[in-house]
Amino acid sequence: MGAGDGDAAASKEKGGSGGGGGGHERTSLDGVRDKNVMQLKKLNTALFPVRYNDKYYQDAIASKDFSKLAYYSDICVGAIACRLEKKEGGAVRVYIMTLGVLAPYRGLGIGTKLLNHVFDLSAKQNISEIYLHVQTNNDDAIAFYKKFGFEITQTIHDYYMNITPPDCYVLTKFIGQAATKK
Repeated sequence: MGAGDGDAAASKEKGGSGGGGGGHERTSLDGVRDKNVMQLKKLNTALFPVRYNDKYYQDAIASKDFSKLAYYSDICVGAIACRLEKKEGGAVRVYIMTLGVLAPYRGLGIGTKLLNHVFDLSAKQNISEIYLHVQTNNDDAIAFYKKFGFEITQTIHDYYMNITPPDCYVLTKFIGQAATKK
């Protein structure tokens, strides 16, 4: 698996309580830094069938506020890790490398809070495109992202090397001015 690409961002978060959930007041976000990157490593080991290399963690730290750890009652229970990519012409887009919440904490709005954080930051920085890869059989994650306006824009066969099925969808969301281009 290359450079942190492609785990499926397998959040599998349940829609839960429609955003008003009981988790918001007990949930806080913290940036991913050298001193706490082990938290992200532990979460990824528990959440995903893929092992990430050092470049993934360097990208997560380098993306600054775009990568966050989520704490519920001071326990690290979820994270979003992004990479900022320059497109031709100089525009920047956000690649969500991973988004996950530990199973007992799903449905509390934590994944929603992490994703909304990236949407807000993208809007403030005039970033109009956010995308990710999801394993084609990860129905929960696909439904989760579609709820936020992501659309399947591509299917890539044999994207994953060591998991079945090996295929993924690329899910993309355009925000701000680019959203009107449909």
